[in-house]
Amino acid sequence: MSPEYSCFPQGLTVLKSPALSAYEGMHATVMGLGRFAGGVAAARFLAQHGAVVTVTDVRSADDLADSLAMLSELPVVRFALGGHPEDVLADCQLLVVNPAVRPDHPLVALAKSRQIDVTTEIELFLRHNPASVIAVTGSNGKSTTTAIIHHLLLHANPDFKGKIWLGGNIGISLLDQVQTIQPQDIVVLELSSFQLHLLAPKKCLRPNIAVLTNFSPNHLDWHGSECEYRKAKQAIFNAQSSEDAAIIPDDTNSERDANQGSWRVRGSRLRFGLIDHGDDGAFLECGMLILRSHFFEDAIRFTVPPQLPGQHNQLNIAAAACAAWLAGADSTLFCTALQTFRTLPHRLQLVTEQAGRQFWNDSIATTPESAITALQVFHGRIILLAGGYDKGQDLADFAAEIKSRVAAVVLMGQTASVLFQLLTNEPSELQIRIETDFRDAFRSAVAFSQRGDIVLLSPGCASYGWFQDFRERGDLFSALARDWSPDT
Repeated sequence: MSPEYSCFPQGLTVLKSPALSAYEGMHATVMGLGRFAGGVAAARFLAQHGAVVTVTDVRSADDLADSLAMLSELPVVRFALGGHPEDVLADCQLLVVNPAVRPDHPLVALAKSRQIDVTTEIELFLRHNPASVIAVTGSNGKSTTTAIIHHLLLHANPDFKGKIWLGGNIGISLLDQVQTIQPQDIVVLELSSFQLHLLAPKKCLRPNIAVLTNFSPNHLDWHGSECEYRKAKQAIFNAQSSEDAAIIPDDTNSERDANQGSWRVRGSRLRFGLIDHGDDGAFLECGMLILRSHFFEDAIRFTVPPQLPGQHNQLNIAAAACAAWLAGADSTLFCTALQTFRTLPHRLQLVTEQAGRQFWNDSIATTPESAITALQVFHGRIILLAGGYDKGQDLADFAAEIKSRVAAVVLMGQTASVLFQLLTNEPSELQIRIETDFRDAFRSAVAFSQRGDIVLLSPGCASYGWFQDFRERGDLFSALARDWSPDT
């Protein structure tokens, strides 16, 4: 059932939105077109509302062919590709920055010095969004949690049909739908630390329900320090009021002291976890889903679907169930609804089984903590592909987990040498190989494998250097796995 109170439907207290006509004749530059939704959506939105649009990106036209094709029918005045020349700021009144662009980028600094309005695609959406918002962030699991919330809202309340929207860092821009979204609707947004960092000073984000899936140091190369990274995550709660809800992890080892407990929350604080300590929130314990608020308590028999294996997914389900329940979804339908949930690509995804070997794509595991979680799911022999771009994270715990759980590992990218040193600092039976090409790494992994083994791509590091992003890395792994046979 849904609780006797809800963060909905009274909706979000929205600052008065600027009229869309305000963009008519405005000179706007989109910095970082990218290959996934955001930059294209911002350019389309601004051009369709009369802005004079310039697009700039460090990539070439060939690299951006798909994105450029989506803008071919629009009156974009100029494309400056292969770099970010300063003259793209000539007459510029609005600079829309891709979240991947570092905040200390010289062009961004120059724009601010000229008092140009620096914004992002997600802020443009929030400026004009009339609906209530459920926002999700975290170091790991945020995409899956966001997708589960969306799925539960769609399948556990018939009144929500046509009123639930999914977007944000999950790879979907809602800018082109903002005029269709109604005040009684619910928008479910995944927000990255990059997006939150850029949103924080704007004070335009006030989610009715804010979810933090977890926290561990990440993207330190971008944020500069763990403190700055934490500050970005904190921004999801900063503009909330007592009418809103903040959902945070319940970790008996750290939550009740300085770690998670340090999150500053103005709204109702609810927790999620796998042990019920009697707090308000959602707890998935011993086949029961327990949901509790100050005014209501419910307990439902619950079976975790097989497509969501591992303790980390149980936590994702608990967090999502808490948010969906607060939003008014019927909790008695959650278990049935989740049976039809389709997992997102690249997130501990069973790609294929060939010659007795299972091939699992966990390319989204760009942090050591996420890769450790994946390793803890399996009980058979694991052949691991690990390593990648160096974001400045401590890999010692990841290496220790590899030594305790993995039969053979193929190391890749900038962190290969660091991981190799950590893995060989004392004698072990672990088989190790370093490769400088992903296809060679895959071939080495399957050469290590035998019938009954799990060949797992869970790198624990970002893909930059070898790939555009984790999707491209996961797609190549999946293609190689499907094409592989013992005779190749």
